[in-house]
This record gives sequence, structure tokens and C-alpha cells, in this order.
Amino acid sequence: MTKTIIETSNAPRAIGTYSQAVKVNDTVYLSGQIPLVPETMEIVDGDIYQQIRQVFDNLQAVAEAAGGNFFDVVKLNVFLTDLSHFPLVNEIMAEYFSQPYPARVAVGVAALPKDVSVEIDAVMIIREVYSS
Repeated sequence: MTKTIIETSNAPRAIGTYSQAVKVNDTVYLSGQIPLVPETMEIVDGDIYQQIRQVFDNLQAVAEAAGGNFFDVVKLNVFLTDLSHFPLVNEIMAEYFSQPYPARVAVGVAALPKDVSVEIDAVMIIREVYSS
């Protein structure tokens, strides 16, 4: 087993005892992202639309740092403090992903870190392609 810690300044640094992502062989486990702006580590200005976009931007930065992209994502876990925002997650997700979409779950939760409204984590499989 090969285990690699993924870290990038293009996404918020960890605010606890975790890594932005961990790659084990060809599987990458991306930690939950909240709507923090990487440069300031502050919550993005704006409404829930801006917050969801920031979360996807953060996830995308970590995926790219791991050598992948959203096409490689096989599973997303979406956590919302208000499930009425779920249609907006679908709308914004369609701007970042194309079919076939990854498996996904959406969970309503009482609270999230820093009192944000949304957090999303992911699992990604990266298949190295070699040419001769």
C-alpha cells in the first residue's frame, strides 16, 4: 500500500487534525470542504449560492493537487444545515460535473464547522494511463 498526503495552497488549509486529502494507491479520499477562501481562511462573502460554489472550487483544487479532476470522482457526500438548498446544490453541481455523475448522498445536519451551511467531501479514483 502506498499512502500519500495531498496538500495544496489552492484550497483552505486544514482547520483541525486532518489532511486535505489522502491518496492510497489509486484512490483519493478528499476531506470535507466548507466555503473558506484559501487565501484568507474566511467564509466567502455572499449567499448560499456563493458558498456552494466555493466548496466545489475548493474540492476541485484538492482533486487537481492529487493529480485528478472531477471526472475521477466516484462518490460525493453533501452535508447541509437546510435541505431546502439541495436543488441549488444540484444546479451548481451540474456546472462542475457531467454525466455519468458520481454516486452521492445528501444529509441534513444540525450544524457544521464555523457555522457554515454546506460541507462536501469526495472519493476519487485515479487510473494512471501509460503509453509505450
